[in-house]
Order: sequence, then structure tokens, then C-alpha cells
Amino acid sequence: MCSLPQDHPLRRWFAALIETSFQEEIGISEPSVLEYLTELLTGFIHMERINLLCDGSGRKIEDVAEMLSEAELGGTAVPEQRRLRYHLHIGDFTLFWTGVYPENLRQLHRRRSPDDLLDYFDQGKRSYAIASNLSTDDSRPPASVLQQLSDQFEYCVYGLGLVRRQWEQSGPGDLGSFNIMSN
Repeated sequence: MCSLPQDHPLRRWFAALIETSFQEEIGISEPSVLEYLTELLTGFIHMERINLLCDGSGRKIEDVAEMLSEAELGGTAVPEQRRLRYHLHIGDFTLFWTGVYPENLRQLHRRRSPDDLLDYFDQGKRSYAIASNLSTDDSRPPASVLQQLSDQFEYCVYGLGLVRRQWEQSGPGDLGSFNIMSN
């Protein structure tokens, strides 16, 4: 996931919020996991990255159930590469929505989608575990990070909720001279 440059003020701000929430409140301090979560938040600033996956006709996929189907059955990529890419995104997608904007899940489910039958917690854990099994520690992200995200999914959801509360409580000066609208 390509997001903001390492020295971008918003990236540094998210990294600080994640470090505080995860290290001090939850006890997760693995640098590669914290970096991955920073990358997730900065990557999903761009809405088109939230619904990144497409079906065979090029239509954006918005439901996890359809993502799962495409991971296993669709596309033209090599099956293992496709499964890795889709399961990684499913893990990210479910972690983001359950951790940062859980109230939007109720809204998503009101539209009567196949996702009504899915448990995002279980699916996120499962997808990160599958992605981990399809990766190596030389991959980006490494298999060990994906396995930790699977094993600690509930803690990561909770931690991202803490991050959101921190940013909502932050004043406009907390980003220094950074202006979201100008960058």
C-alpha cells in the first residue's frame, strides 16, 4: 500500500497516535506491526484505496463476501498472488472499518448485502492468517506481521478505536503548521 512519504506531517502524526495507543494502552510494541498500522491509516486516507479491488469486469468490489469470492474464484492473476492480494486487502478493510469507523458497519448492513452474514472480526483474523500463509518473511508485508495482525486482531481493532478518539480530541494545532487541505 503506497501512502504518504515517511516525513509527511500527517504520517508522523498517525505514527505518534498509534505508538501512544498501542504501546501505552494495549502493550503492543512490535515496530513492524505499528508501522503497518500507520501505513494502513495513511493509505486509507485516499478513499479509492478502501475499495481497491475490482471484479473481472473492472467494477469496484464493496462487499467482503464478494471479495472472498473473487479471492478464491475470480481474476486472471496467478491464484496464489490473487489470493494473497485479496486476503491482505480483506484483512485491512475489516480492520479499518471495525477499528476506526464501527458505526459505519451498521449503515453498510442496512443496505442488505451479503456481508450481513459475515462477522468482520472473524473474517479479518482469517484473511490475515491466509495472507500470512501465502507470504514469507521476505515479502512486504512480512508473513510474521500478518500473523501478528491475525493473532491480535481484536487488540488492533481496540487500538485503532483509541487512535480515532485521540485524533477527535486533538486540537487543530496538534499537526503543527500542516494543513490537510493544502497537501
